[in-house]
Amino acid sequence: MPISQAFFRRSNALLLAIGIAVLVAIVATSLWLTSASERYFGEVTAARAVRSASADLLSLVQDAETGQRGFLLTRDETYLEPYNVAVSKLADQRTKLEQAAANLREVGPLLQRVQGELERKMAELALTVEATRRGDIETAMRLVQGGTGKQLMDDLRADLNAILSNSEAELREAINAQVTASTQLRWTTIIGAILILAMAGAASWTIVSYTREIVETRHEVEMLNVGLEGRVRERTDALIKANEEVQRFAYIVTHDLRAPLVNIMGFTSELEAMFKPIEAYVGAGPTATPEQKAAAEEALRVDVAEAIGFIRSSTRKMDGLINAILKISREGRRELRAESVDLTALIEAAAKAVHHQASADEGGGIEIDSQVPRIVSDRLSLDQALGNLLDNAIKYRSPDRPIRISVRTRRESRGSVKIEIEDNGRGIAATDHERIFELFRRSGAQNTAGEGIGLAHVRTMLRNLGGDIAVRSELGKGSTFIVTLPPDLAAYRRSAEA
Repeated sequence: MPISQAFFRRSNALLLAIGIAVLVAIVATSLWLTSASERYFGEVTAARAVRSASADLLSLVQDAETGQRGFLLTRDETYLEPYNVAVSKLADQRTKLEQAAANLREVGPLLQRVQGELERKMAELALTVEATRRGDIETAMRLVQGGTGKQLMDDLRADLNAILSNSEAELREAINAQVTASTQLRWTTIIGAILILAMAGAASWTIVSYTREIVETRHEVEMLNVGLEGRVRERTDALIKANEEVQRFAYIVTHDLRAPLVNIMGFTSELEAMFKPIEAYVGAGPTATPEQKAAAEEALRVDVAEAIGFIRSSTRKMDGLINAILKISREGRRELRAESVDLTALIEAAAKAVHHQASADEGGGIEIDSQVPRIVSDRLSLDQALGNLLDNAIKYRSPDRPIRISVRTRRESRGSVKIEIEDNGRGIAATDHERIFELFRRSGAQNTAGEGIGLAHVRTMLRNLGGDIAVRSELGKGSTFIVTLPPDLAAYRRSAEA
């Protein structure tokens, strides 16, 4: 299907709009997924910070408890160094935990419990250390053995683990969300790239197809220009020939019709002279002399009868000429009917009509070699033209040999159809090759009946069909009439009207 300029513009505009929309969607999705990835990365970092802060806080409490136990057993102040370090860092570490866990869900109550447990645990450790410093070992041991410190440590560890579990859950969710976002970003990029490539491919196909059609159209235009020049030359030649034929026709009609009129006028004048002896005889009445009577009888019996015969012959000739002109004129006005014609069957039918005349002599006959089975043309005109050419081949046969006729059809390189009718008749002199197609003109010895309108009629019919006729002949050796026709009369008429 040809691509119109409007379709080319609309399709490319649509493809461009789709491509831009896909590109905008890819960019927007990429920005959104990148922002989501950054957010998820922040959540992962926060979860790791909670884990680190919880572990560090628990480690500080354990260090403080370790220092308290060592001091209780040895009462050596050096063992309190871990305890003192833990006490100095505990407040900052607790703040870090609170800041890190601030965005975690459902950790507020846990942080409050951890804060209380830290205060009670550190108070319990401080009481034990203070009692040991006073030397009240019994009180210090009773505080340790009472299990309060252990319970507080277990509760603290459990709450910190709960915070860690909550942080781990959110960490896993953030990691999964980040993986999902990355996957979505990858697929968005892949699908978008495929869509853009598809749009680019469709646009490229449209452009290539449109460009190819432009190139083909330009080539056709160039070919049409070349063909147009040839057609202009052909039509110019045809017009020149037609003008020449009109001039020849006017001359022939004027000359051939004038000749009988001149004869009629001349014999009419002679009739006037022929009637003078008769008038003299009639005027003399009873006194007419025998010489007057003999002259009058001679004029009536011989001269008048001869003049009337010549006048009648001239009028018959004029009537034949006028009928021939009317016949060609009617043929030019007849409406042609373009139809599919079985050319081989038409030639065979025309050959059968004269076959008995061609094969009457031994060795005579008609051969048909048709390589163009069908054409689109006017059947009646073709039948009349072929019949006339075959009749002429029989009529102008050579008396010293059997008539042999060959009919060949070929398709020319330019598409036209050529029909050749070759005979071995008496031939046509080179000077008469064009003259025989003129109206009322004949060639050679006039020993056969005819008025010289057959070939003129044939040329008129063939030119009405978009074709022409020519002859190739040598006197004494036979003639070949070459008929050229378009393969499709309807297409030829459309082209001629364009």
